[in-house]
Amino acid sequence: MDELITQATSGDERQRGRAVAVLPVGSFEQHGEHLPLITDTVIACLIARRLADDHGLFLLPPITITCSHEHAPMAGTVSISAATLYSMVNDIWHSLEAAGHPGLIIVNGHGGNYVLSNIVQELNVNGPRVALFPGSEDRAQARADAALESSSAEDMHGGELEVSLLLHGAPHLVRDGIDADDHSAPKRPHLLTLGMTGYTTNGIIGQPSLATAAKGKALLDSFSRTAQAHLGLISGVNVLNASDEAGGA
Repeated sequence: MDELITQATSGDERQRGRAVAVLPVGSFEQHGEHLPLITDTVIACLIARRLADDHGLFLLPPITITCSHEHAPMAGTVSISAATLYSMVNDIWHSLEAAGHPGLIIVNGHGGNYVLSNIVQELNVNGPRVALFPGSEDRAQARADAALESSSAEDMHGGELEVSLLLHGAPHLVRDGIDADDHSAPKRPHLLTLGMTGYTTNGIIGQPSLATAAKGKALLDSFSRTAQAHLGLISGVNVLNASDEAGGA
């Protein structure tokens, strides 16, 4: 994780100037028997680091424990309340704003952090300053660019997308045996009521056997391209057309 978490000094950031900040938000939750509890945090850090490197952003350390209540019965999962996550992100933004940073892009690695959407909407009432990334369109574009074989409905947790990113960016975290963990549950109508245990016994919903490091690299490449539109909106630079062209290339 050392290469994923910022080690910049105050002098480094003084030289950079007041840049848009990027905040990785992960989770600490079960990912089956062969992926670590920090999977979502590592993925958020991989994406955030790539955005910071490619676009000159102020990389922040990750929020590592978030809202994983749907995984609560499974060993190792730890959560905080939605209200606590709301307060943390809200405070972080206001600290950045007070220091003169022009915007914040939140890289969310855990789908259960629903409250982040509310935070971003509220913070943008007086104009676009904060973005939540990747959005559903960004994920769809990345899946297409990386030629993933499973659909987004099939690939919900610990499947092709997540394992591909880890195989590319942190392969040492993927334990032997993950390729035998495929589990199908594409329809989950009562997930909020039943939690993950209502739809999986091994903690996985997806096909990790389809994952490759090459797909992981293609996913990161795509995310870097589609992030340009979000960054343009919160920094006052219109790059929507450039992003659309890059995504369709």
